[in-house]
Amino acid sequence: MVLGLLLARAGVRVTVLEKHADFLRDFRGDTVHPSTLGLLDDLGLFERFDALPHSRIRRAQVDAGDGTMVTLVDLGRLPVRHPYIAMVPQWDLLDLLADAGREEPTFDLRMRHEVTGVVRDGERIVGVDYASPDGPGRLEADLVVACDGRWSVVRRQLGLPSKDLHVGFDVWWFRVPTRRDRRESLLPRIGTGRVVIAIPRGGYTQVAYLGRKGTDAQLRARGIEAFRAEIAAVAPELAEGVGGIASMDDVKHLDVRVDRLRRWHAAGVLCIGDAAHAMSPVGGVGINLAVQDAVGAARLLAGPLRRAQDAGGLVADAALARLRRRRIVPTVVTQGMQRAMHAGLIDRVLDGRLTEFPSRAAEVMRRLPALSVVPALLVGVGPRPERAPAWARREPTPARAAESPRA
Repeated sequence: MVLGLLLARAGVRVTVLEKHADFLRDFRGDTVHPSTLGLLDDLGLFERFDALPHSRIRRAQVDAGDGTMVTLVDLGRLPVRHPYIAMVPQWDLLDLLADAGREEPTFDLRMRHEVTGVVRDGERIVGVDYASPDGPGRLEADLVVACDGRWSVVRRQLGLPSKDLHVGFDVWWFRVPTRRDRRESLLPRIGTGRVVIAIPRGGYTQVAYLGRKGTDAQLRARGIEAFRAEIAAVAPELAEGVGGIASMDDVKHLDVRVDRLRRWHAAGVLCIGDAAHAMSPVGGVGINLAVQDAVGAARLLAGPLRRAQDAGGLVADAALARLRRRRIVPTVVTQGMQRAMHAGLIDRVLDGRLTEFPSRAAEVMRRLPALSVVPALLVGVGPRPERAPAWARREPTPARAAESPRA
């Protein structure tokens, strides 16, 4: 959606295909990081975004073991326009971007259009086949961009080589109703063999439960009562609300994987976001990295695409290859940070080798609180943040009455 909006603002004819009738999906990646908030500012969309119902996270804190809280990540220390992570339902963000796209004459969003395969002309990809309410169809294109996630249909059909990185855990997402003010802190909690991360939201807490990969069936077989008791034991502040988890059907399983393509493109096609590099949910940085890919792609490809559409011709492979060169370092660094967290904390907790946050690390952060800006920079901004190109920037536009926040 970001890439489509940016290219449309460059005058490129863009068609975005979305297989669902709407964007309503729970636990789809609701974190909007400071770098993305700055991008919305540059695009003239921040006032509309800020009118959406959302909560803000400025820090991540842990119990040091003596009942005191230690700040590990302090986004408030960042020298940026919006020093926090906004927690907003992703469907609201996508609706906002879609509305902005529709304001551009060259932007076309087609809902209920599911891509089923790529169209080839010899070795080159020249479009996609799709299924829609009107039956199967075909869309030809100067360039196909796969933004369809870790299970990308386009990526599978291309057969591009990838590097798979080991992950030993999965995540189960659910909501716990709460009336207590969590302020603006992320609350990671660890117990024997368990990790729980509580994210404050309006009227409820969004919770991630981390467990060993391949144990979904066992977790569900134990039943909802055992699950509620386990959550309450690890995170006592959630105990009063765990009864709001009605059944195990309310607990959504995420099969965590981390990988990256060795090549992000083939003739006529490019992969970005999770289609190019599946990310761990640690840090909630997947959506941020995908947005950065989109901005980088728009910068590099707007000119070649305009020329291809205006005068005919092809978008050269060399232009597509430049994006991976531009974005591979941020991808590798971010995945490296995530894997360090996996090995140094999550795997040790799940194996029972660690039952509380390391006291030495907590003491260092207590004595040197300014260090909390380092992880804040890695998570909130990331390596090589992308800025909106000048041709895509607009003056701020306020939210219209029709765009008022949903209850």
